[in-house]
Amino acid sequence: MFEFGIKDAIDILLVALMLFYIYRLMRDSRSLNVFSGILIFIVVWLLVSQILEMRLLGSIMDKLVSVGVIALIVLFQDEIRKFLYTLGTHQQVKNLIGMFTSHKAKNAKREKEAIMPIVLACMSMAKNKVGALIVIERNTPLQNIVETGDVLDANINQRLIENIFFKNSPLHDGAMIISRKRIKAAGCILPVSHDLNIPKELGLRHRAAMGISQESDALAIVVSEETGRISAAVSGHFHLRLSAEQLESLIADFED
Repeated sequence: MFEFGIKDAIDILLVALMLFYIYRLMRDSRSLNVFSGILIFIVVWLLVSQILEMRLLGSIMDKLVSVGVIALIVLFQDEIRKFLYTLGTHQQVKNLIGMFTSHKAKNAKREKEAIMPIVLACMSMAKNKVGALIVIERNTPLQNIVETGDVLDANINQRLIENIFFKNSPLHDGAMIISRKRIKAAGCILPVSHDLNIPKELGLRHRAAMGISQESDALAIVVSEETGRISAAVSGHFHLRLSAEQLESLIADFED
């Protein structure tokens, strides 16, 4: 007789949570169809080899599964790297109830002082239709991106940001990287997203912003040179036509 205990319930719950997390990861990386195909193959494999006990077909599928593990690692190497980064730098532990209340209150003013120069610079550049691309690092290290540009390591300053993205500046075409409330580098090269769902009216800066948001947990802010509108990309999604208040709130929520 089959016995169902607490350990079995925990086992099923953990597997369900793992599948749900993988589903979200595949959905954000636009690989959901591939994930669905893999699940269907696993179900058929279990049905053939375990339930129906078809030896010939089962042995063929067993060989495919053993080779398929290597193929999956190659196919989903970006998603696996992102998962390991997220697992290794997870910050949810810091949000335990009441643990850091006084610490957050103490740093509230300092965080606002780091956010406002970015917001004011973006609003000024939007008014004058100066194109800009600013990436704010979170947990995923962006050192490989920093190395593609010119290292600055400067305080966040509105005038400095505007001068870097001034049309005659040699660094205005690249991206600015902000890490730990400091401007780390400018003129950096970002990976460009080839997502077909990106609206055609959005230019190369927006595709670069989407690319870095898909490959990391960074926040990418874009000021359009053509329209003067401010947009942001985070976790593979765009926030378009942002006001000053919305941009400030987005950055503040992102850094919490």
